[in-house]
Amino acid sequence: MPWKYSGRILRPGKAWTDNNGTLHSALWMRYDDAWKTKYGIVWEDAAASEEPFNNKFYHGRQANGTLIPKSLTDVNAVDEDGNAINDEDGNQIVTLGLKSNAINLVKRQAADKLAPTDWMVIRLQEDSSKTLSTTVTNYRAAVRTASGTIETKITNASDLAAFMALYDTPVDSDGNPTGNAPINDWPDTI
Repeated sequence: MPWKYSGRILRPGKAWTDNNGTLHSALWMRYDDAWKTKYGIVWEDAAASEEPFNNKFYHGRQANGTLIPKSLTDVNAVDEDGNAINDEDGNQIVTLGLKSNAINLVKRQAADKLAPTDWMVIRLQEDSSKTLSTTVTNYRAAVRTASGTIETKITNASDLAAFMALYDTPVDSDGNPTGNAPINDWPDTI
């Protein structure tokens, strides 16, 4: 987590004074490990309870440092007595879970990918003398297929770990990407 000297956190890019009153340059981060050791500068790893977390999947941490996962499924809003919390129309408020939010995003992404060619489909409906190229037809079909496949993978994620795995880009033994993350496996744009 931070670099420290005598229990004090040293800020990168800021000068600091040691216990003998010596002022050290703001460039101290550029010095090698031997120099840092000579002056008693040490790196202190963060406690597990202070490690950063992905707020896409977690709300935060409990007092003991345990991560608080977001719900995969939709949750009906209730008050402290377990009574439904309703909107102004009397409908119970529902907090969308990770799966619903991800599926909604996939639907928006598919619509965005289809939008540039929508005019061609509309023109075809209005003017039967026009044609739609095979490239466009195949691309639009591939986008709809990809959307359905991604939505199915989201729906089938059995737990948070399986859902999080959808965001992992596959890599080869050298760590080089070999494809798209399952959540983002769209055809190439035409």
